[in-house]
Amino acid sequence: MSSLNKVMLMGNCTRDPELKQTPKGTPFCEVGMAINRNYTTESGEKREEVLFVDITLWGRTAEVAGDYLKKGRPFFIEGRLQLDTWDDKTTGTKRSKLKVIGDNLQLLGGKPQGEEGGERGGGGQHRSGASSGGGGYQRREPANSGGGNSQGEY
Repeated sequence: MSSLNKVMLMGNCTRDPELKQTPKGTPFCEVGMAINRNYTTESGEKREEVLFVDITLWGRTAEVAGDYLKKGRPFFIEGRLQLDTWDDKTTGTKRSKLKVIGDNLQLLGGKPQGEEGGERGGGGQHRSGASSGGGGYQRREPANSGGGNSQGEY
């Protein structure tokens, strides 16, 4: 039987991403996302529930997140689940944590106040080179623009 490991989440950034590099020079960053859920109980009481998710981004996607994603900014992430396991050094017990490995990042909303530059007003999109296979960035040209690859990918 086939399997599918795909996650799509939309929420707000909980902290400014810190761009790092592996010893071989591959860029990566850890990002936190807060996802709010509003609901009403059977008794009519309104409640809000917040879910916090840790996300790891790699390559050019990590660089884009490091440059443009800031605490409080809404974003969309598409990726896969990964389970990390380790032995706790203090207690000696096995620990595990479920996190998201992001392949596609979309910045939502307009440009935050105080930011200069950029021609886009509605956010941007970035795909990881690992999943798109081509150089990592996908750009769509307007119809009949005459430029670039016929598929709109670079």
